[in-house]
Amino acid sequence: MNAVIDSGVGKTTLTVTSDQVSQAGAFDPTALRSVVPAELAGVLTEVVRIVAAGGTVTIGSMPEELTTTSAADLLGISRPTLMKLVREGQIVAHKVGTHTRLNTADVLAYLDRLRERQRVALQELRDFEDAEGLDY
Repeated sequence: MNAVIDSGVGKTTLTVTSDQVSQAGAFDPTALRSVVPAELAGVLTEVVRIVAAGGTVTIGSMPEELTTTSAADLLGISRPTLMKLVREGQIVAHKVGTHTRLNTADVLAYLDRLRERQRVALQELRDFEDAEGLDY
């Protein structure tokens, strides 16, 4: 691989050349699925698709549990707002000693539900604009 690999403490950066980006367009995801597990193949296929389109990809791992601060950061909300969602039962949390922890899967599921509600609301707005003949 002719990519530039820069390894630092706890972080590795892989930079691909423009030739490698153009080669990504010829990528065959079916062949990859025959070599690696399907879930990993899906992730790698998405990475190649984004790189082929000229995008940037950051891959990292997430712990199974999140602190309230890291969960709030992931959701793009304040910690007090997160705690309100926990009290209202919109996101499940549990105590570890005196500290509140959230399962990463629960936080990501909430984020998916939130995004779906936003998509529905946007579509309803578009439908309303179409019905009213509004054209911007």
